[in-house]
Amino acid sequence: MHPLGRYGVWTSYRAIGEENAGEAARLVQELGFGTFWLGGSQQLPALRPLLEATDSLVAATGILNVWASDPDQVASDYAALTADFPGRVLLGIGIGHPEATSEYKTPLTAMRDFLDRLDAAASPVPADGRCLAALGPKMLELSAERSRGAHPYFVPVDHVRFARERLGPEALLAPELTCVVADDPESGAARAHEFAQRYLGLRNYTTNLLRFGFTEQDIAGDGSDRLIDAVVPHGPADAIAERAREFHAAGADHVCIQAAGTTGVPRAEWTALAAALGLGA
Repeated sequence: MHPLGRYGVWTSYRAIGEENAGEAARLVQELGFGTFWLGGSQQLPALRPLLEATDSLVAATGILNVWASDPDQVASDYAALTADFPGRVLLGIGIGHPEATSEYKTPLTAMRDFLDRLDAAASPVPADGRCLAALGPKMLELSAERSRGAHPYFVPVDHVRFARERLGPEALLAPELTCVVADDPESGAARAHEFAQRYLGLRNYTTNLLRFGFTEQDIAGDGSDRLIDAVVPHGPADAIAERAREFHAAGADHVCIQAAGTTGVPRAEWTALAAALGLGA
């Protein structure tokens, strides 16, 4: 597989508009990011427009939900995409959230079963072609055992250190880093709090944050300033780039950056971040 690069972008068609997929992918590649992570629980065919518009960019699902996916179909879709775009597809798989899925139960068992079926498919998905959304210790360990590694989401830098310890030195660690690029501190903070509120209503994320020294008061409502500063940094692109470097120093191999609080393709934000990170220099 092509390397993911040190940095990627994370977004969704809901945020940028599916009709803008090709434009967004070309911009991401031109700016020097290595991977385009597509959120929104998309199936693999949704990556095709991103791949067709570029010639070296890796496209990844961030993430495909096991409860909404048939493993045999996923394996078939993976085979079709990788035949057309060899080495440029990464299947990110996740268990979702109990608040969003009535079937949600025994997440580790469900993930193991899903991976077993990917392995047993007519065209198996290789372990190094997939990674797992993982926060807790057991899912992180499963990520290292059964896939290329882990893709944690909505985490502070302390979680990156913890994840690296659980994964060991070889497995991929590709955390997502949400940010708000803003020169005005008040506006940036407001947009960061607004973004966080949805995730602070999901137990998987709040349980994980409580593990890392945050309190019930921190996770209430749209989050305390202390929590938001740790999980959704906001400010000039240079400050966001510094946080991304902290993720690498804590053990990340690849950091995928989500520019939140924007409408449409965040051309200005991605361009500023690429420059601050020294991409394409």
